[in-house]
Amino acid sequence: MKDWTRYYDAAGDDPRHTLLDALARFDEPGFAVDLGCGTGRDTFELLRRGWRVLAIDAQEEALRRVRAAVGAYERLETQTATFEDATLPPCDLVNASFALPFCPPGRFDAFWARIGDALPTGGRFCGQLFGDRDGWAGDSAITFHARADVDRLLVGYDAELLDEEEEDSTTVVGDAKHWHLFHVVARKR
Repeated sequence: MKDWTRYYDAAGDDPRHTLLDALARFDEPGFAVDLGCGTGRDTFELLRRGWRVLAIDAQEEALRRVRAAVGAYERLETQTATFEDATLPPCDLVNASFALPFCPPGRFDAFWARIGDALPTGGRFCGQLFGDRDGWAGDSAITFHARADVDRLLVGYDAELLDEEEEDSTTVVGDAKHWHLFHVVARKR
């Protein structure tokens, strides 16, 4: 997307259901990485629930918005970086709501391995992956997965939530789109 401001202005405030599902599976707050945090809808929920958060986004504007909304907050760190350049510290949860598909295909598998390296046994990944029948399929800058690919990614994890969704709808900014998604919450073995 070229005009992220348009997206940020249209994005909602409610945390994503995959994050809420993952949070319900933890006994206590820990440390989370929010990949592609955007306007902070998931970061804010994590902070509200007592988590320490590293919010990562490639767009400095997104992080400025998050910091402006939160202010000086001791449990929030931010990092401006693309996925492939992000530093992932050890953490209990990696959240990537509608963000991880924007990791370039040639870098996706290595980045996925880095997510796994950051998570301890019992740590969780939550977020969405774009399916191979998604309306944007064929865009060489976006990573898409067939169901077998998703199953391969989740080797070494217990899929606590794995819902496949396919529908015609719109994007946040109102553009018509065919969505093919995998909603994932997975616990590392």
